[in-house]
Amino acid sequence: MSELPWKAAALVLVILLLVTIGSGLGAWLAAGHYRPQLDAANDAKGQCVASRGNLEELAKKQGAKLGELANQAQQRQAKAAQAVADAKPQADQHYAAAQRLQQEHAAGDPAAVAEALIDKELGL
Repeated sequence: MSELPWKAAALVLVILLLVTIGSGLGAWLAAGHYRPQLDAANDAKGQCVASRGNLEELAKKQGAKLGELANQAQQRQAKAAQAVADAKPQADQHYAAAQRLQQEHAAGDPAAVAEALIDKELGL
C-alpha cells in the first residue's frame, strides 16, 4: 500500500509534464503559424500610420490654403463693395443726365436733335 501514493504522485507529475510539454509545443506551433500574419499586420500598420501622418499634413496645408482663399475672397468683396460705392455718385449723375435728355422735346431730324441735346449736356 505504500507504493500507491508514490505511483499516484508520479502519475500526476507525468500528467503535469505532458500538459506542460503540450502547451509549449502548442504555443511554438501557434507562433510559427501566426508570426507571418502578425508581421504582415505590423507592416500594414506602419504604412497606415505613415499615410495618416501624410494625410494630416496635407489636411493642415489644405486648411491653411482654404483660410487664405477665404481671406482673399473677403478682401475682393470689400474692394468690390468700395468700387460700387465709389461709382454710385457718378452713375447717379449719368442717370440724371439721361433723364434730362429723355425729357427734352425737340422737332426735326432725330439724329440732329440727339446730337444737339448731347452737345448741350456736355457743354459743347
